[in-house]
Amino acid sequence: MQVTEVTAEGLRHEFKVVVPADDIESRVQDRLKKLSRTVRMPGFRPGKAPIGLLRKQYGRAVMGEILEEAVDAGSKQALEGGNLRPALRPKIEVTAFDEGKDLEFSMAVEVLPEVPQIELGKIVLEKPVAKADDERVDKAVQSFARSRQEYQELETPRPAAEGDRLTIDFQGRIDGEPFEGGKGDGALLVLGSGMMMPGFEDQLVGVEAGQNRDVELDFPDSIGREDLQGKHVVFAVTVHKIEAPLELAIDDAFAESMGLENLEELRTTMRERIQREFDQIARQKAKRRLLDHLAEAHVFEVPPGMVDIEFESIWRQLEQEMKQTGQAFGNDGGETGEDETKTREEYRQIADRRVRLGLILSDIGTKNGLTVDQDELHNAVMQQARQYPGRERELLEFFQKNPSALEQVRAPLFEDKVVDFVFELATINESEVSPEELMKDDDEEGEVPVAAAKADDADKADK
Repeated sequence: MQVTEVTAEGLRHEFKVVVPADDIESRVQDRLKKLSRTVRMPGFRPGKAPIGLLRKQYGRAVMGEILEEAVDAGSKQALEGGNLRPALRPKIEVTAFDEGKDLEFSMAVEVLPEVPQIELGKIVLEKPVAKADDERVDKAVQSFARSRQEYQELETPRPAAEGDRLTIDFQGRIDGEPFEGGKGDGALLVLGSGMMMPGFEDQLVGVEAGQNRDVELDFPDSIGREDLQGKHVVFAVTVHKIEAPLELAIDDAFAESMGLENLEELRTTMRERIQREFDQIARQKAKRRLLDHLAEAHVFEVPPGMVDIEFESIWRQLEQEMKQTGQAFGNDGGETGEDETKTREEYRQIADRRVRLGLILSDIGTKNGLTVDQDELHNAVMQQARQYPGRERELLEFFQKNPSALEQVRAPLFEDKVVDFVFELATINESEVSPEELMKDDDEEGEVPVAAAKADDADKADK
């Protein structure tokens, strides 16, 4: 077998591989001889069928197997000979072959780069931290209590006020026609809760039980359904019942009804929960700064094919989000083509960064023997399966049959292990900030929802 490197440009290598005809014929003969020991042919005892007859009947299938093996062997020899690590599956193209002649094929492959050596002990990171203060604990206890608010029907009829719970039927119409998702029967609505569209609950303040009222609104442009954006809608609402909130006493008795010893234990539980959330946000911010540091300090060429795959994934997600929100390129007044071109360039840079970070984190993890064991992977899969009650077995079977889906569970576990490992070696300077400062997004003004606080999507490396 003759392997010749034709080109080597950056991370792209191309080879020409020639497998001599004699080598192929020898393999075919050996395979046919083995086949003759087991195959049964009419008129011949086992193992006595002529090779020529076997070739006539099975030659095409055997040749296909031999050619596939030859290509695999040639590809392996090319990679091992150059000590190359393929980033993606090599592209193979058979350039010449006829029975009795040499097999020639080309192989193009993108290889993984050498990741620069990183001195983890010299990394210095700033980590903001915050403490769960009494005011936030008080608000959390009150919110928890309100979520268990009890109501009772009015003894003396009166108009509905903010805080009351209404039982209503409603039917929305656009230009006099009902629309999908615009109907509800026996719905419970607390006025002032913000459960419905802005303006809906305000128009029901002052309504009485048994009364019908039309609520008129304009759907906002931010609504997910394009067919409803900006449309004027009239909801015909029937109020069946008005209930007033009972006095809410937040005391030891309330805590005991929740299975706790007293109010102090409830406050302690809430404080611990808030502190865990604060600690999680603090870790995510430190992680973001670590990834920023790694990406800025270690710039190297990455396989274009890997960037293409990552870019296509990001772009598909962007297109789906734009479709759901009714956005389109060119909304800012510029030419659509120019806007899309600029956006594509920006997202390709994000894809390049993600791939580079993935390679860096993978290299750190591999060099330091970090792995995700089966128990950790199983627990993570089970946690996801529990999010779909009644379908756990179906979800587990899905993961078992789909290695790529299982890899999507394993990847963030591995990433967190690597990040925690780096945190142990790096110098992390903690600075105490207010809860409001901690909750602010690093790139945008305003608060980050605690439950959704996480590193920016662009910082999620693949591995």
